[in-house]
Amino acid sequence: MPKRVLRGRIRVPGDKSISHRALMLAAMAVGRSRLTGLLEGEDVLRTAEALRTLGADIAREGDGAFAVHGVGVGGLTEAAGVLDLGNSGTAARLLIGALATHPFVSFVTGDASLCRRPMARVTMPLSRMGAGFVARHGDRLPLAVTGAAMPIPVVERLAVPSAQVKSAILLAGLNAPGETTVIEPEPTRDHTEILLRHFGAVVKSEEAAEDEEGNRRGRAITVTGYPELACRDVTVPGDPSSAAFPVVGALLAEESEVAIENVGANPLRLGLYETLREMGADIEFSNPREQGGEKVADITARASRLKGVEVPPERAPTMIDEYPILAVAAAFAEGPTVMRGLAELRVKESDRVAAMAAGLASCGVEVEKLEDGLIIHGSGRRPSGAMVASHMDHRIAMAFLTMGVAAADEVTIDDAAMIATSFPGFAELMNGIGAEMKAAP
Repeated sequence: MPKRVLRGRIRVPGDKSISHRALMLAAMAVGRSRLTGLLEGEDVLRTAEALRTLGADIAREGDGAFAVHGVGVGGLTEAAGVLDLGNSGTAARLLIGALATHPFVSFVTGDASLCRRPMARVTMPLSRMGAGFVARHGDRLPLAVTGAAMPIPVVERLAVPSAQVKSAILLAGLNAPGETTVIEPEPTRDHTEILLRHFGAVVKSEEAAEDEEGNRRGRAITVTGYPELACRDVTVPGDPSSAAFPVVGALLAEESEVAIENVGANPLRLGLYETLREMGADIEFSNPREQGGEKVADITARASRLKGVEVPPERAPTMIDEYPILAVAAAFAEGPTVMRGLAELRVKESDRVAAMAAGLASCGVEVEKLEDGLIIHGSGRRPSGAMVASHMDHRIAMAFLTMGVAAADEVTIDDAAMIATSFPGFAELMNGIGAEMKAAP
C-alpha cells in the first residue's frame, strides 16, 4: 500500500457533549438563546427534534447556528408521540433526567443499538426522586417515564463515574425543591456544570464529605432547584474526541503534520492527549483561550515513533470515548500498552473492548483481553489490513479507517453509515489532508 502523508490545517465538528447540553438548557431557559458551532450530526439533531416535540421553539439559522426559544424550568409539555433518540445514549439519558421531574408521561426509544444499552444507572436514582419507569427486560429502551408530580431532592453517590448519569440527575434537580447533589468517585467531564452556571443556575462543586465508612474520596456537585435560567448565547468548540482521529492519523503516517483549530481543551477531556504524549507523541497545544467557560486551543500533531505505556485506570473518565483510537495508536507502538478500568466501554454503542480486540487481531496485532481492559502488544511496525466489523459503532468505524491511513495494507469496514451521528463529513475531511478513504466496491 502506498505511503500516505497527512498535512493541512482543519476544523472538526462541534463538541457533541456540549451540543446536546446546550440545546437542553437553552430549551429550559427563558427567552431566545443563539447556539453557534453546534454539531449537526444525527445524534444532536435527534435531541433538537425531541425538544421541539416537548414544546421548545428551535430553528436552524445557518451552518451550526440555531435559535432556541426556551420554555423555562418545568415548562416542557407532554409529547404527543414517542421521543426517538436514534443512536444517542447521551441524548436518551440526559433527556430522561429532565423528564423525570415533569408531571406527565413520556415514551423514549432509539435505534437497535441504543435499545441494547442499559438505562438502570439512570432510572434507579431518578426513581428515588419520585419518577416512575416501565422498561423492557434489562432496563432497556423503549422506556415509559412517569415524571414526579412532587419531586424529591436527593444526595446520590455514584458507584461508577459517569458524566451521563451525573448530568441526568442534575437536570432532574432543576425542577425539584432544595438541593440535589451527585457525588462522583472520579471527576468526569463537567460540561453540564459549566453550562448550568452559564445559564444562571447555582451550582457548587467541592470535595465530597465523608461517607458512612469515613472515606472522603470523590467530588460533590450540587444544583439548587427552581432557578430561572436566562437565555444565553453559546459558541460550541470543536470536539476533542473527533479531533483525536486526524491527530492519531498524523502521528502514525510518516512525515505528517496536521493542525486542528478551535478544539475544546477542557482538562477533563484530555486524557487521550496526555497518554499519547507519554507514548512519545509530538502534540502541541497553542493559542489557549476561553469560550463561555470552556477552555479552547489549537492542536498540532506531527509524525512520531510511539512506545507502549500503562494507562492509569483512574484516567478512564477523561478519555472514555477515545480508547478505540488509542488502541489503534498502541497497535503501531513499540511494546505493550495496558488499558484497564474499561468496564464502561462494554455498554457503549457496542462492546468496544471486544470490538477493538477482534478488529486488531484480524489486522495481525497481538491482543490480550483482560477482565476490565486490553493489553495491546505493539511491534513498532505497521500492522496489516483486513475487513473489520464496525458493530454499528461510529467510533469503532472511524478508529479502523484511521488505522488504514498508515497500515501496511488496506483496512475496510463493513458499515460507515453511523459515522454521521457524531462526525458528518469525516471521510471528506480526512481525504482533504491526504487520507484517501473511499467507499468499498
